[in-house]
Amino acid sequence: MPATLASLGALGVLVLLASPRLLVLGPAAIAVCAGGASLWHRRAARLSAARTATALVDACEQIAAELAAGQPPGRALDRAAGCWPVLAPVAEAARVGADVPGALRVAALTPGADGLRWVAAAWEVAHRTGQGLADAVDRVAADLRAEQATRRVVDGELASARATAKLVALLPLAALATGRGVGGDPWTFLLGTPVGLGCLAAGLGFGWLGLWWIEAIARGVEAA
Repeated sequence: MPATLASLGALGVLVLLASPRLLVLGPAAIAVCAGGASLWHRRAARLSAARTATALVDACEQIAAELAAGQPPGRALDRAAGCWPVLAPVAEAARVGADVPGALRVAALTPGADGLRWVAAAWEVAHRTGQGLADAVDRVAADLRAEQATRRVVDGELASARATAKLVALLPLAALATGRGVGGDPWTFLLGTPVGLGCLAAGLGFGWLGLWWIEAIARGVEAA
């Protein structure tokens, strides 16, 4: 406890002794780095989910083709799992006689693989009613392919909105460069005066708020 109080006291002294420039630029730099890393991580997660969704459709079509050719369900799952490792636990469940629909629903928790819930439902219906499993999985694959086409259209529309938001966020840098090119000195004002530091912090804050807002709207559209 005393060590913690001493650390807090030392931090308070450093804050009091620090220059206003450091107090503004330090948190601003941290916010910029954290915001950039967050946007990059979300973009990577979105692309990974899209690749998983494509692999899901390919796996469903492969399973349907294997079943239509007369292969047993377990063998069809084994071959599909060889191309798409997400299905490996499902193939293992079929191999040992466990709950295949349950394993499919667990695998559906993988980002981008939520369509496996449809496969699980088709699997259950086929086994309860005696309906052809190949036809059921083939219809699921067709539905997933149509959904993927719709998602590509939505992603294309959202890509222009995201690009516009990023362009608007970069426009202040272009304005500063233009001001410097015509003989002005905007950097001295922004970095050397309290008012300029306040304007810089506010500009960065509003810029990142705008990007976050656009991303929140896009995520809402994608979820719908």
